[in-house]
Order: sequence, then C-alpha cells, then structure tokens
Amino acid sequence: MSKYSRLILQLVFCTALVNGPSAVAVDDDVVADAPHEANGTTLTTQQRRAVGIVVAHPLVAKIPDRIESLGLVLDTTTLVSDIGDMSAAGIAATSAKAEVARLRGLYEGGAGASVKMLEAAKAEEARTLAQSRFAEARFTQHWGPLAAMPESKRQKLLRAVAGGRSILLRADVPGRHSLGSLPDTAQVDVDGVPVPGRVLGVMRQADETQSVGLLIGVENAPAGLGPGARVPIALMMAKRPGLLLPRDAVLYDEHGAYVFKQLTDKSGPDRSRYLRLKVTLLLGYGDGWLVSGVDDDDDIVVGGAGVLWSLELPGGQMADDDD
Repeated sequence: MSKYSRLILQLVFCTALVNGPSAVAVDDDVVADAPHEANGTTLTTQQRRAVGIVVAHPLVAKIPDRIESLGLVLDTTTLVSDIGDMSAAGIAATSAKAEVARLRGLYEGGAGASVKMLEAAKAEEARTLAQSRFAEARFTQHWGPLAAMPESKRQKLLRAVAGGRSILLRADVPGRHSLGSLPDTAQVDVDGVPVPGRVLGVMRQADETQSVGLLIGVENAPAGLGPGARVPIALMMAKRPGLLLPRDAVLYDEHGAYVFKQLTDKSGPDRSRYLRLKVTLLLGYGDGWLVSGVDDDDDIVVGGAGVLWSLELPGGQMADDDD
C-alpha cells in the first residue's frame, strides 16, 4: 500500500470515529488513483463520498453588524436631581429678570425705586442666569441625548423612568472613542435572555474606561436589574451585505482566510478539482461567517475542507511505489 493510500485510510478512520458506524469504508484501489496537483487536488466521485466532501452554494444575506459592549444600569436619582436643579435655576433666572423689569419701570416712572435697588436686581439677574446656564450645561454633559429630545418625548421618558417602567443604561465600547453612526438597536443580555433596548444617543461625558458611551433605554426591564448592575450589550449596526458560509468551510493560512471551490476536472466527468479561493471575513454570525470573495453560484466545500487541506500537505502527496 502507498503512503498516500494509508493517509486516506487514516482520514476515513478518523471520520468514522466522529460520524459513527455509518462512515464509508475506502478500498485501496480507489484511493490509490487520487492525484494531487500543483493547481489543486483532484478526487473521483467515490473518493469524495469516502472522505465526506460536501459542497453547497453560499447564501446571499444581509446581517446587522454587531459591536459588543458593556452596559451599566444608571442611578436615575441623579437624573431627577439634575432636572430639578435645572428647573429651579431656570425659574430663579426668570423671576430675577422679571424683578429687574419691574424695578426699571418704577425707576423710570419715578415711583420710588432707586438706582441702587435696580443695580442690585441686575446683579441678582446675572447670578441666577449664570446658575441656570451652569445647570443646563451640567444636564447636557450628563444626559446629552435627553437634552436633545423634544420636550414632550423627554417628559414621557422621564415619567416612565420615575415610575419604574423603564431603566437607563450606559453602554461603553472598549477601545473606541467615537462612532461613525449610531447603532440601530441594542440587545441587553440579562442572564442569557436578550432584552431589546433603544439607542437614545451618544453620552458626552467619558467614564473611567475613557471609551465612547451610548445611552440605552429599556422598557419593562426584568425585575432585579437595578442601578450599578453591569450587563453585556450587543449594539446592532446597519445591515452588511455578503455571502454566508458555515464556519467549517473557512480555513486559514499565513495569507489569510480561504475556502475550497469545487470545479469539474477535464480528466474525466466523474472527477472534481478543488482550488483555494481567498475570502474576506466580514462578520461572524452564529455558526457561520459573512464573507466576500465568492459568488452565490460557486460550489464551495462546506464539509470535509480539513481533508482537502491534509491532502495538500507533503505527506498527502501520492507515492509512486508501494512498501
């Protein structure tokens, strides 16, 4: 028996261990005829079946890009406090402005208001206006997405948060300081259960991670998910087009990722040739990869790619003489 024949038998034996008694046995005369060429590996139909080669067309797909992040449930009492400070400062500034207008009218009408009283009122107006602007700036820095909301939507969200019907989370993306575009949706992982979240916008203030943060709103959150809890969050970006292949179809070498493409060999109608085809990995999705570099009508090896890789090794080349 040649070295090549022994290699094929070993591969089939390994397949039998994995797949059980139904694995196909290979005859020495069959495997001895399988040539390995510089431009690919050629196998007959019987040899393909023996070593478990399976081909399929890639699936055209559009899959949302996914960014993994870490979320922190925020203490909304800070939000209530910031809103209260901003409202109080705004009311005080409005009242001081009205007092200046009243005293100016009295002074100009000679009704007993002195210059000193008017100047004191103007100083108070300036102080309260500065406090109001500071409170607004602090609210915008802490809760930028809420500050940018229309008043009606913000009040609706605040009522839901105050009533315990919604929670707010900060989702940090490690290693990123900016995002080109906002994610479409968010999925909060609560004990393995995906809970949908709404992306409200980018937080203006960095935390200890120094990463870009997003404000996420979650309605009807699971009980017990309270302030300070840290949970994984998947940020779902815009859908990315490509072709979907199972992970077992994709192999790697020093040049990057590749797959095996099946072609009809010119040496006979029952022979198929397998060539490497370089692909670009776009996105992992479940048990597959979204890739580019293949066509949707290509015959791609989705089962047995490891066997073809083994046949390309020096030990897999056909020997000219038997032992």
